[in-house]
Amino acid sequence: MASQAFGSVEIVQIADAVAREKNIDRESVLEAMEQAIQIAGRRKYGHEHNIVANIDRKSGEVNLFRVTTVVEDDYGTGQLDEEGEEILFNEHTMIREKDAKKMDETLEVGGEIRDPLPPMDFGRIAAQTAKQVIVQKVRDAERERHFEEYKDRVGDVVNGTVKRVEYGNVMVDLGSAEAFIPREQTIPRENLRTGDRVRAYIYEVTRERSGPQIFLSRSKPEFMIKLFAQEVPEIYDGIIEIRAVARDPGSRAKIAVMSHDPSVNPVLSCVGVRGARVQAVVGELQGEKIDIVEFAEDPATFIVNAISSAEVSKVVIDEDNDKIEIVVPDDQLSLAIGRRGQNVRLASQLTGWSIDILTEEQESDRRTNEFKKLSQLFIDTLNVEEVIAHLLVTEGFSSIEEVAYVPIEDLATIEGFDEDVAEELRSRAQDWLNAEATALEDKLSKLKVEDDLISLEGVSGELAVKLGEQGIKTRDDLADLAADEFLEMLPDIGMSEDQVNALIMKAREHWFAEEKAGDEPGDDDASAEAKSA
Repeated sequence: MASQAFGSVEIVQIADAVAREKNIDRESVLEAMEQAIQIAGRRKYGHEHNIVANIDRKSGEVNLFRVTTVVEDDYGTGQLDEEGEEILFNEHTMIREKDAKKMDETLEVGGEIRDPLPPMDFGRIAAQTAKQVIVQKVRDAERERHFEEYKDRVGDVVNGTVKRVEYGNVMVDLGSAEAFIPREQTIPRENLRTGDRVRAYIYEVTRERSGPQIFLSRSKPEFMIKLFAQEVPEIYDGIIEIRAVARDPGSRAKIAVMSHDPSVNPVLSCVGVRGARVQAVVGELQGEKIDIVEFAEDPATFIVNAISSAEVSKVVIDEDNDKIEIVVPDDQLSLAIGRRGQNVRLASQLTGWSIDILTEEQESDRRTNEFKKLSQLFIDTLNVEEVIAHLLVTEGFSSIEEVAYVPIEDLATIEGFDEDVAEELRSRAQDWLNAEATALEDKLSKLKVEDDLISLEGVSGELAVKLGEQGIKTRDDLADLAADEFLEMLPDIGMSEDQVNALIMKAREHWFAEEKAGDEPGDDDASAEAKSA
């Protein structure tokens, strides 16, 4: 082996040195060396041969073999592989079983014959190729190590040095690897320069051919959560929990916290003595103002806390549509909304509710208009005097259906009413509803709207009429629509795009059921029998 480019001991020493320097597995280095020697061997003995190199892990001795695999006697005689290609017999790398048995009776199909090759002297080109292979393998091993190191660190905050900035995208040197902050994940108006120290949140790690891609963020809400956990021991210990965060990066943020210990005030703990804890986070986020509010299970209380900067007079919850109306004094409207709607927008993100803000005057005007509208509805439909209509609205009645089906005793308890008046009002309400239902049926009949659409869950009689007027007369007609087509036809229907999509998917359910039934085993046989019958 003395004639080789490396001595046996030298190979082991080199492998150990490279493994230590690059902090990679010694076995990976030795495998790279073996592959390099194999390539050099194929250059010398011919690429058609299967040349295998083996380095003894203790002594470093290099052994080179030409490997021949034992195959069946009829291998390659008109056989096809899985892709339909003809299987070819390679005389350089294969030997038929009958011929192998002549050499060694113990050889079976799949076995290997290893012919030792003489020690090989690495020429200049072979040595250069070997070096390139080793360098590439070491580089690949380094990349794999970096990926393994960072793939489980998603969700961690790391420190690094800005390596370069290109079009707002920031490359960060983490020491053992390089990471990337996309422009949209930086804090707006933040001016990072080469050499600056920077902290960021790892939100994704992917394996790429060029090495692991580590994506960082300074604008995600999770980054703020991690910063507070570092500054507030109670959060790290689990005494205080961050329930929600909403950010307008670089400008303002809201964070909702709750305490699992009644003796610990979550807001004061996060603020710290003289605001030291929150100021540390604010400093890291380039002066981003942070409102720390207490979380509450009750939506109204939570939203009042989230608005924080304004006084709230009243909260009205619409649970069906996840909407909340907040009423504030006239002079508090601008504070509640915030600059460019920022305060109410962040409060909405924090709580998960859609928030409408009204002044007391606006709310009063709206209530007055609703009162007048409902009163006129009762006057017109029930043919009653204004005072009776006002009494019904004042008692909370908001539809003809409520008057028609409310128990007599509930109507009779209204001041000025008795059982006779209550009975008459119920009778008039029911007569009006029956007349409306008859008129609706006539319209649907004239429009030729089919029962499968009328009976579909989520389609009211009024909606069925409007759909019929637009030429949508069957369940399949509705199922064929896209949400934007539906809303274009009926822009004033009062349904959101999500609600329309849900209705259309409901109309398509029978399609999916039919497809599933068609896929059931035996269907084809059954249909064939039916045809033959």
